[in-house]
Amino acid sequence: MSNSMTQMRVVRGMSRSLCTALLLVACSSLSAQNEDHRVRNIVLVHGAWADGSGWKGVYDILVKDGYNVSIVQEPETSFKEDVAATKRVLAQQDGPCILVAHSYGGAVITEAGTDPSVAGLVYVAAHMPDAGENEADDGKRFPSDLSKSTAIKKTADGFTYLDPAQFHEYFAADLSVEQAAFMARSQVFNAADNFKAVISTAAWRSKPSWMLVATKDRTISPDLERWYATRANSHKVEVSGASHSVYVSRPKEVAALIEEAASHAR
Repeated sequence: MSNSMTQMRVVRGMSRSLCTALLLVACSSLSAQNEDHRVRNIVLVHGAWADGSGWKGVYDILVKDGYNVSIVQEPETSFKEDVAATKRVLAQQDGPCILVAHSYGGAVITEAGTDPSVAGLVYVAAHMPDAGENEADDGKRFPSDLSKSTAIKKTADGFTYLDPAQFHEYFAADLSVEQAAFMARSQVFNAADNFKAVISTAAWRSKPSWMLVATKDRTISPDLERWYATRANSHKVEVSGASHSVYVSRPKEVAALIEEAASHAR
């Protein structure tokens, strides 16, 4: 083999190595850019008959993955006050955020999500009314098992709650009996009028949205969740076998959808 041929092979080898190195550098740089552009702030909003503690599993995952997570504690005494409580937390954010809600909280973030700090909305087995609508009427499109039951009770002063004896069946079937019992006994009573609160401006009309459908949801019909997602052109995922309490029972799947939103919202 001549020296010239040997030199040519060496040059080719060096060129391939250089191209590989440059490609690795470019990929690394692109990955770093994606990390930099990821929305870092997450605001979690609970639903009716619950409080913020149910987000603990999702919170732990998001914090471990480097997100700044805030949890809204709505009083559930009026829709207006729940929206105000959410906006109060949004005002504390130091940049754009992903606003996430479960159940009735979906109506809350639909109203509160017009805030300029909100870059995207994630609905977890949640209502997603349009302007001029309320979740009570929307629920009639696809009646849920809960709406056909006797599990919803009402106090003398106009607050609703779920019968503790039926809470596990309709709200948290994929949780243990013991955990569901604790949730039932610690539930926050929700003003009945909250379900009839009319949306003034629907945030999902102007911002990207994601919907997680719990396929065994008995509190909100999975078909209604799918219908909401289709109407809003939301990015949709379905969690097979999940109850309405999917945010508690399946924190990995819920956190994964929130992180997807954080990576794509701008």
